[in-house]
Amino acid sequence: MAAGVRGSGGGQGAGQLTQPRVPKQPGAGLGDDLPPLSAMPSACATCALRSKPVFTDFTPHELAFMEDFRVGETHLRAGEVLYHEGDALDLFYTAKTGQGARYKYLTNGDRQLVNFVFPGDTIGLQGVLANEAAYTVAAASDMVFCTFRRTRLNEIFAQSPDRGYALVWITAAEEHFLSEIIATLGQRKAQQRMAWALLKIHRRLSDLGLALGDAVPFPFRQRDLADALGLSLVHTNKTLACLRPHAQWQDGILRVTNTRALSDLAMLNQDQPPPRPLL
Repeated sequence: MAAGVRGSGGGQGAGQLTQPRVPKQPGAGLGDDLPPLSAMPSACATCALRSKPVFTDFTPHELAFMEDFRVGETHLRAGEVLYHEGDALDLFYTAKTGQGARYKYLTNGDRQLVNFVFPGDTIGLQGVLANEAAYTVAAASDMVFCTFRRTRLNEIFAQSPDRGYALVWITAAEEHFLSEIIATLGQRKAQQRMAWALLKIHRRLSDLGLALGDAVPFPFRQRDLADALGLSLVHTNKTLACLRPHAQWQDGILRVTNTRALSDLAMLNQDQPPPRPLL
């Protein structure tokens, strides 16, 4: 990440609620306080993500339920940590704006980037169910999260079965994507891995309406992408150079100028995925 990982926190203004810090588990990482939870400044009905064709729309009942179910918004600055691996979580989140990443840390301080976090992603659900976060989440850019409480999780299934289905779908989709990552790391060569990642990232961010022409924001470092794809930093740099006729990534901007070439190299079809649920 361009800014690195800083301790979370930030000033608490009027109308903000304070979320107490849970005692940190051994090896939990950096940071002192959980980011402040703000009172609801915007309604689900006006959420920009809901208008994106990539997401299924809410029924009136679902919308009313989510307005009540959501407890607020959490704001992070670039580099701040949302929660740490090993933390006991009382909250889970859906990214509303900005980009971040999930990391696993080893006892020697080395880290592994597990996945990127984009708008619409639900995170922390594993942590609230297992009573311990499996990874650290940090922001690569300024981020806003819709925030939900673990103690109300059963209300989704009891009061809004459609929302319950959405939650199950999100969990299943994450498992499916994990299988894609394993297949990519195990079977695709370096240029194929890179083409697969750049195309997936570009398509995902474009579907969110973040594209300006052929360019999307991607505020990470080569080290982060190298980590995610199991490549050395030197190999990543050389591979990006080989793919430069088809895609360019510089100064936090990713451009894909030849989708067909990347798709063929990555052995990835260009079918548009069906709309997916948004929590």
